[in-house]
Amino acid sequence: MEAQTVAPEQAPQAAAQPPRHSRTPRYVATMCLGALGVVYGDIGTSPLYALRECFHGPYAVLPTPANVFGVLSLIVWTLIVVISIKYLMIVLRADNRGEGGILALMALIRPQETAMGAGSTARNETARETGASAPLFGTRSPLVLLALFGAALLYGDGMITPAISVLSAIEGLHVATPLFDPYVLPITVLILFGLFAVQSKGTAKVGAVFGPVTLVWFTVLGVLGATAIVAEPKVLGAVNPLHAVEFFMHNPQRSFLVLGAVFLVTTGGEALYADMGHFGRLPIRLTWYAVVLPGLALNYFGQGALLLADPHAAHNPFYRLAPDWALYPLVALAAMATVIASQAVISGCFSLTRQAVQLGYSPRLKIDHTSEEEIGQIFIWPVNWALMLASVGLVVFFGSSGNLAAAYGVAVSTTMVVTTVLLYVVARDLWGWSRTGALLVTGSLGIIDLAFFGANIAKILHGGWFALAVAAFVFVLMTTWRRGRRILLRKLEQGTVNVDVFLKEIARSDPHRVSGTAVFMTANPDGIPSALLHNFKHNKVLHQRVRLLTVWTREIPRVPRQERMTVTDLGHGFHRIIAYYGFMESPSMREILSRSRAHGLESNLMETSFFLGVETLVRAKSTSRKPEMPKWQERLFALMTRNAQRPTDFYQIPPNRVVELGAQIEL
Repeated sequence: MEAQTVAPEQAPQAAAQPPRHSRTPRYVATMCLGALGVVYGDIGTSPLYALRECFHGPYAVLPTPANVFGVLSLIVWTLIVVISIKYLMIVLRADNRGEGGILALMALIRPQETAMGAGSTARNETARETGASAPLFGTRSPLVLLALFGAALLYGDGMITPAISVLSAIEGLHVATPLFDPYVLPITVLILFGLFAVQSKGTAKVGAVFGPVTLVWFTVLGVLGATAIVAEPKVLGAVNPLHAVEFFMHNPQRSFLVLGAVFLVTTGGEALYADMGHFGRLPIRLTWYAVVLPGLALNYFGQGALLLADPHAAHNPFYRLAPDWALYPLVALAAMATVIASQAVISGCFSLTRQAVQLGYSPRLKIDHTSEEEIGQIFIWPVNWALMLASVGLVVFFGSSGNLAAAYGVAVSTTMVVTTVLLYVVARDLWGWSRTGALLVTGSLGIIDLAFFGANIAKILHGGWFALAVAAFVFVLMTTWRRGRRILLRKLEQGTVNVDVFLKEIARSDPHRVSGTAVFMTANPDGIPSALLHNFKHNKVLHQRVRLLTVWTREIPRVPRQERMTVTDLGHGFHRIIAYYGFMESPSMREILSRSRAHGLESNLMETSFFLGVETLVRAKSTSRKPEMPKWQERLFALMTRNAQRPTDFYQIPPNRVVELGAQIEL
């Protein structure tokens, strides 16, 4: 049995910080510039469509002065409360050894009673994890399931973000001249095709220009807005929150629906947390307050000032801010900014998929590393092409960014609600907050999140169903794989032979030993692998050196070097090896064998034979027992198993060194 086993980890240590000598002003400035391009690309393109949807969308209000002041007040305070307070001040503290994101947050809330350290025995852990009475996701199943659904929602966001961002940028050609109207969709589709086509090349070279281009973008946002504010300085009065209160009091039902459009200013907020491991808290916070928030606020106020002077500009207030001579350069800059924003979301989906594979919620997938220097730069072709087809299909189906905006926001608002729920558990269990304090903080944030969630629910019939459908599909895949693997592991354990019993038989029978090393991969770090039993039963021989290898994924991003491996001498030429990886890492057989040499084991990749168990899943013939999975789920799990990447490729084992031994397993 070659499958990878997930081992929960205890509460993580504090966030990893860069060495003191590297935290110089120059280092921080470099990280801030990088964060500007990667972290804030998505939220930085929201001015293209967010305010427009408040006054020109399906739930729009008339651009009267009172409504303009009310909407602007909602926008600025949404940015302050949701981004500045919730994410930058609170959520960024919930790091998993420096890494963020909803799956990293899920790992933090796993119950400590199922924790397993690198040096402890795995027998009780395995029994707990695979026993018939063990819960599928541990004692906090509802929270884990909620986190999984939140993670699944991000795939829907990853499909919609490139579509709406690029399309809204190219629609600036409408403002320049109606001659380009027939070409807006074809140009958008071509840009999307190009964006996804270059993903396999990696983002190392392109990423070098992300920060500078985004810095220019935010500078232009601020300049355009400031120019309009000078003409209508009274618009700055919208910073008074009383305007938002009056906006709700005069038309509560319509105002509530407008919240769905106001929420668009926060899209990309989850990226602040998910990308924390790449840049750290300090650069992300500094960049927000020094560049991003001023640029966004000035532009939104500038668009509001334009609407006060010319309500007819509501159909595209962003591009109306620019003088005629600047329209074409602005469209080109906006297109670059939206490509950068889309790149960040796509890379986030790749990273999320690798975490799901490593944590045991997804079959093995081929993960290509596109950079020798940056471990986080990866490419996963099934995810890439699924995102591409969905994004292009959305552009063609909806036809305009205005129509797409109706589908946008549902996934992000739901994910933000999930983050707030998980944040309460982290505050109580890890930060030691009192129940009253945790409820007061997360409850206040939750009320705001639920208000935006409720407003976005109204979008479901107008396209919001797409993000939810994608999330439901991914959620079913993840839970099916998790459940199927647990059932499969338990069935394999039922036929496991105790190590001591097997070694006593070896000592008694003294079988013929052939030269060389044999590695038997197994998910069970206690018994004898079925592949070894089958090989010994049929061939009647053993290698001189036998390694029983288990690869465990611990629920931390990266495992320290000194905790990478444990080796146990079982006697009679047998050694038990347990290799540990974090959920941000990819296992490599070459590295494992290299590390085993430090433990005194002779290991040469090209002189080692690898024995892998390959299971064929069949439906149980007996009708006397109740199936553990519905028939449809069994078929889905079997399909996922057949299409999983071969362990030979996943663990980077030379194919000519592999022996596969099959077995039929009844589900």
